[in-house]
Amino acid sequence: MIQSIETKLKEMNITLPSSSNPAAQYTNYVIVNGIMFVSGKGPSGHPRGKLGSTYTTEEGYEFARTTGIEILAVLKDALGSLDKVKRVVKIQGFVNAEPSFEEHHKVLNGTSDLMYEVFGDKGVHARSVLGAVSVRDNLPIIVDSIFEVEE
Repeated sequence: MIQSIETKLKEMNITLPSSSNPAAQYTNYVIVNGIMFVSGKGPSGHPRGKLGSTYTTEEGYEFARTTGIEILAVLKDALGSLDKVKRVVKIQGFVNAEPSFEEHHKVLNGTSDLMYEVFGDKGVHARSVLGAVSVRDNLPIIVDSIFEVEE
């Protein structure tokens, strides 16, 4: 028998928070023809600062991981069950970093690793990561994501 995603999360000691509300005139997600687009999310606790000065790559990795948990909360609220996720399609990270910072990809691994741990092979995805001179609220990272889901 296949283990439910919620059971797997409990075994991983991950408790999903309530999904955060949008800060402006947009929605947390849109589903079109079985593809779910999740609005950009930041890390739990709303830390502020840049990678390469305020935070290390390792701290950025943890921020990206907690951002992934925020994304999972949106999926759960929207779908009722994470078992309705058929595939993680794409993850895109915007890392708030100093101009000399070069480890953006290592930071975004926090989200990518989580998606693989939670969804297995369905969690392997395409991705891109960009360095940003600034992001909203001076968050260290914002992650945009796309999923294939059962409607």
